[in-house]
Amino acid sequence: MADWNMLTLVGEDRPGIVAAVTRALYDAGCNLGEASMIRLGGNFTIMLMVNGGQPGARLEEALAPVAADLGLRCHIDPIPGALDRHPVPNIQVRVMGADRAGIVAEVTEVLAATGFNILELDSSVCGEPGRPLYIMNILGCSGEALEVLDEAMAGLRARGVSIDIAPIETMIG
Repeated sequence: MADWNMLTLVGEDRPGIVAAVTRALYDAGCNLGEASMIRLGGNFTIMLMVNGGQPGARLEEALAPVAADLGLRCHIDPIPGALDRHPVPNIQVRVMGADRAGIVAEVTEVLAATGFNILELDSSVCGEPGRPLYIMNILGCSGEALEVLDEAMAGLRARGVSIDIAPIETMIG
């Protein structure tokens, strides 16, 4: 297994961040593994699995000029590389409700109690001032029947949270 680092960069969103970061990594002789990049609240966040013989300190040194130029905060952790060894999601859970504290904790606790493994979660807040709407999309794996997951959400639905649980159709081959 190759030596990998998990690189996390966060800063104010602007054009060219991905290009500058990936160019610096390529020029430093690094390879990219899995990546997640997203804009959250006006900030851009990058999480990248990076390898290529660069220990964390040298990797940070290679990225320092780009990070300084773009105002990015950088964090690096050594990790084991396990590419192509994660499950394929088989369930999608979509949640909508009035934005309030605790909605993510409540939904994810119910899912966890059924053995549901969250692989990806994204959310946003939209609507009008004074009437925010929270929207969350979760992809994950479950060995439980849809009816079991659906029944587990009954208490949240009774409190006005809209929850849609559906299978993800995958076509392999």
